[in-house]
Amino acid sequence: MARPRRLGLKGISQHIIQRGNNRQLCFTREFDRVAYISWLKEYSTKYNVAIHAWVLMSNHVHLLCTPFADNNGVSKMMQSLGRKYVRYFNDNHQQTGTLWEGRFKASLVCSDSYMLSVYRYIELNPVRANMVNSPAQYKWSSYHFNAHGRHSELCQPHDIYLNLGSDSTARQHSYRKLFESSLSDAMTMKIRSSVNRELVMGDEKFKAHVQNLSGVKLKSTRIGRPPKN
Repeated sequence: MARPRRLGLKGISQHIIQRGNNRQLCFTREFDRVAYISWLKEYSTKYNVAIHAWVLMSNHVHLLCTPFADNNGVSKMMQSLGRKYVRYFNDNHQQTGTLWEGRFKASLVCSDSYMLSVYRYIELNPVRANMVNSPAQYKWSSYHFNAHGRHSELCQPHDIYLNLGSDSTARQHSYRKLFESSLSDAMTMKIRSSVNRELVMGDEKFKAHVQNLSGVKLKSTRIGRPPKN
């Protein structure tokens, strides 16, 4: 059976998750994460994909990104990155075969309605996993760039983020304020369901816009509890 078409559109952001096969570890030491981030930077630049938020967990990755040159820019970036990292990982950890759990999952995100919630969802992942008490305590995420202005050659702010304040100090302050309250259970479930089931995350107007641009009839929401991530 042919795989369903990957839906991507220039200028529309995507929430990406890629898991290790059978939940196996895909990062076991600091240098693994350094290598992954360096190649993410390389291929996001090559395919003109802006990375807005990210987190590297031990057995999966979350990205929030926007392709600008090509509808398939995110797919090209993830395919190149995935192949490069698998070769590196197998060579350095005496493994063979696949590392990733099939294709990455992706959900188109309506910027006006959900962008900042997805930012928070991604950077709060280590908190939900009970690894840390605050996103600031976790080294391998974009929180330090978005909330505290730490230099990053990888991250590029989305326009919704830029609208948080008139300058970088004001934006970082406003961004940190967003984390003073947790995401609601309903929003957490909505984001999780959307990415795992590869549904468009937006209102009916946004979905109609995506259908018109892509010519693809969107999948309907399905009932059921998605896996945690």
